Amino acid sequence: MQIAVASGKGGTGKTTVATNLALTLSRDGKRVRYLDCDVEEPNGHIFLKPRIQRTEKVAVPVPQVDAARCTGCGQCGHICQFSAIVCIQKKVLTFPELCRGCGGCLLICPEKAISEIPREVGWVEEGHGEGVEFVHGRLKIGEAMAPPLIREVKRHILVDGVAIIDAPPGTSCPVMEAIKGTDFVLLVTEPTPFGLNDLKLAVEVVRALRIPLAVLLNRCDLGDEEVRSYCREERIDILCEIPEDRRIALAYSQGKMVVRAVPEYLPKLRALFAAVMEQVKR
Repeated sequence: MQIAVASGKGGTGKTTVATNLALTLSRDGKRVRYLDCDVEEPNGHIFLKPRIQRTEKVAVPVPQVDAARCTGCGQCGHICQFSAIVCIQKKVLTFPELCRGCGGCLLICPEKAISEIPREVGWVEEGHGEGVEFVHGRLKIGEAMAPPLIREVKRHILVDGVAIIDAPPGTSCPVMEAIKGTDFVLLVTEPTPFGLNDLKLAVEVVRALRIPLAVLLNRCDLGDEEVRSYCREERIDILCEIPEDRRIALAYSQGKMVVRAVPEYLPKLRALFAAVMEQVKR
């Protein structure tokens, strides 16, 4: 079972929900693996406090041109949609930071003058924390391409348990890479105009990927009714509502798990998981 926890914007409580849901399931005897795919700024480790047991460097293949064999035909530059390799006046220039590692230039070169070399973009760390199996990726500072690292994090998804995937915020390529192939997406939002606007964008992305979805409404006693109205119109279920609670904010600020600091939220998260399972069975 793969559950992605996502949001159209940052600051909605996505990581709080993902980490506490993982801990709740672990306490109930399930095998759970939490995967933090927000590789540009992972923060699940602040709450689960894992003991890291394994670190693996991640590299992507980038082109290297043999100038002695290259004829400057320019076909490599024509096929690259990201301008990672260009041909100017019969001379080929490469820009590794822009490369997506697709290998198109390697395949199309008629002179076989292009080979690939690895370029390190970050690393994946594995461990255990709070009884939860833990995996996250860390993108190197200055790197622009998060999807290759997210793919490496997702290679550690459990095949015999529950995987909780903490997706990056927003609706860009890293988000799509994180939620692609999952069984269910839980969208965390809040009842504000910004929350509604970004929820609409996130719903469009998830529906384009044809993945079942539902909403968790955080700080549900603030703002207005527009998010609820939108969900009714779009026939999107709100599986859980969490009020603005100072105790949650205090636990978060101290890097503590909410279900430990405020145990009354345990039943809510158990009910949330049961509701997700019902949605998947439909």
